[in-house]
Amino acid sequence: MSYYADADDIYETLGRLFVDALNDERLGPLFARANTVTRWEYENPHATITLRLADGEPAMVEFGDSALPAEVTLAMDADVAHQFWLGELNVGVALARGQIVATGPVEKILRLVPLATSVVPRYRRLLVAAGRLEEAEPAAPARAV
Repeated sequence: MSYYADADDIYETLGRLFVDALNDERLGPLFARANTVTRWEYENPHATITLRLADGEPAMVEFGDSALPAEVTLAMDADVAHQFWLGELNVGVALARGQIVATGPVEKILRLVPLATSVVPRYRRLLVAAGRLEEAEPAAPARAV
């Protein structure tokens, strides 16, 4: 069973994550510098989120089919996306194993991955606030032996 119930659940969770991050006064301008249209395609359940990121212009987020031509596409199972946004997935390994399929100019993809991973703490907070994830206990301090 998938972590997400349906496409609407993805849009309400990951869509909100994107909108909030792009509206953030610190993160929004960083994403805008990517100067690309990126499409995130999810399966099980099927959902698509398209982002237009352009320096000096407001970001655009579209759910479902989009007429915007994507320069970069990242396709993955919705559960892989959940692991990715939690920070529990090694992106390089996931790309090598085909868990994430990335198409488009390599330099744009390489620019997007660190930006996306900067949103991981925000995703965790979003899930905790929604009651979908228990807040992690702080790690115990290391002890000298």
